[in-house]
Amino acid sequence: MSPAPSRVFGCLTLAAALLLPVGCRHAPTVPAAPVRIMAVGDSITEGGAAFATYRVPLARRLAAAGYRVAFVGTRSGPGSAPSLAHEGYSGRNTEYLARVVPAHFQAQPADIVLLHSGHNHSVEEQPIPGIVAATRELIAAFRATNPRVTVLLAHVIPAGKLPKYRYLPELNRALARLALELDRPGQRVIGVDLAAGFNWPTDTVDDHVHPNAQGAEKMAAGWFEALQAVLGPPRR
Repeated sequence: MSPAPSRVFGCLTLAAALLLPVGCRHAPTVPAAPVRIMAVGDSITEGGAAFATYRVPLARRLAAAGYRVAFVGTRSGPGSAPSLAHEGYSGRNTEYLARVVPAHFQAQPADIVLLHSGHNHSVEEQPIPGIVAATRELIAAFRATNPRVTVLLAHVIPAGKLPKYRYLPELNRALARLALELDRPGQRVIGVDLAAGFNWPTDTVDDHVHPNAQGAEKMAAGWFEALQAVLGPPRR
């Protein structure tokens, strides 16, 4: 039986176009570009010599699952492989990030932002309105550079350094409301509850703030679950 006319025409046209004497070759498969991920935050994102960062176990989970990703940013900090670039700034708060990160995002735009920021204030400052406003500014800046960016907005991990960080539970409720407010089709802002299941007495180092290896793994697991929902099955 002869092939369907449309299939014959397609094969002959392709062969002629490629100046092939016989047969019909398939065009080579071009691998999809890696998904660009920018991790934004403070020392919990950056990592340090005395504590862990979620970026390393997260990168390991993504690779093991078959996802092709590239971590982008202007910094490479302690506790991570050189390829895991980021925008984590030790000792800095969300207002600082809103001033410096947009220009870096413009230079190295990402498809997905992992935003974990809310520490480096004290309860006496009543910082929640300022943190929420700065978070809003950051998301607007990301969208100005990449209108299709997806922002995964963390409910930040709890801390045992009290009363300094007594405001964190209320902040997380405010960040959850902000994610719902700003989320829209094609411009996703998705809340990721990294505080759930994070137990500072067992998951932080002696300062009761920064994650130990177990805490970093818990954060990585939370990010990974959210990324799976956004990315879908990996391309094999």
